[in-house]
Amino acid sequence: MEWLKDTVEYGIIGFLIILSIIAVAIAIERYMVYRHIKLENFLDKKSLEIDLTKKLHVIATIGSNAPYIGLLGTVLGIMLTFYTMGVEGFVETSKIMVGLALALKATAVGLLVAIPSVALYNFLLRKVKVLILQWEIRNGRERV
Repeated sequence: MEWLKDTVEYGIIGFLIILSIIAVAIAIERYMVYRHIKLENFLDKKSLEIDLTKKLHVIATIGSNAPYIGLLGTVLGIMLTFYTMGVEGFVETSKIMVGLALALKATAVGLLVAIPSVALYNFLLRKVKVLILQWEIRNGRERV
């Protein structure tokens, strides 16, 4: 069952770290786009909204699913702990604690990815709404 420990340690936690990097990279890219966007280049609101919301769904998906991926790591870590206890019969406390710590580590990393991702998504979504309202104000009315 050593492979299960590696799966949680490198697979689940590594995957969560990669997702975190992706979310932050997209958030930075979107923020830079929002800072330099020229609202006067858009003739209609729908094309503006399409350009502004591009890739935001990826950040939202990462933010909403990271806790579940962390939970999967938690379940696998606890399964590993119970398996070790079952195979070895009498187990030292240190071996049990290592498995449980691994499980909780996966949960913590999942939350550490989800919380900033959701915050970034909400921040960027607010920026999108402000830019759309600015476009509407400049154009005097809402063009569909």
